[in-house]
Amino acid sequence: MTNEMIIFNAAQDLAEEGKINYTGKVFKAVDQEGNEIEFKETEEIHTYKEWQNLGMQVQKGQKAVAKITIWMFTNKPGKAAKAAAEAEGKEAEADPHYYMKEAAFFSASQVAPAEAKPAKENKPVELETVHSFIIDANYIDSLVNA
Repeated sequence: MTNEMIIFNAAQDLAEEGKINYTGKVFKAVDQEGNEIEFKETEEIHTYKEWQNLGMQVQKGQKAVAKITIWMFTNKPGKAAKAAAEAEGKEAEADPHYYMKEAAFFSASQVAPAEAKPAKENKPVELETVHSFIIDANYIDSLVNA
């Protein structure tokens, strides 16, 4: 099952439990046996990081509406590959693979547009002469060649 289907099914369950809202839209689909089915659209749910990617910020103090186990991708070697490489005295090679991990999800009603952070103002630096002195070139040569 894909992450999209996992999240869709979880959102339907959350709406039935009253943890998230429906949008008011109703969709019709046909199942594998040809039967027409209807389902109500739920408000969006995403991870904290995905909401940020969408330009939204989870409001302070909000708790996740659900923890859902989804597929994650990594290039890092697994525990078995690390152990095998260690036994051979080698460094483990990259091992691209998917694994299941629990992730916290927040609903659309828990987020607001992210505030644009003001650009830092570049203030001119005022230079101040603390001490001025002249160094003898022969003195520098004696330090370098010492």
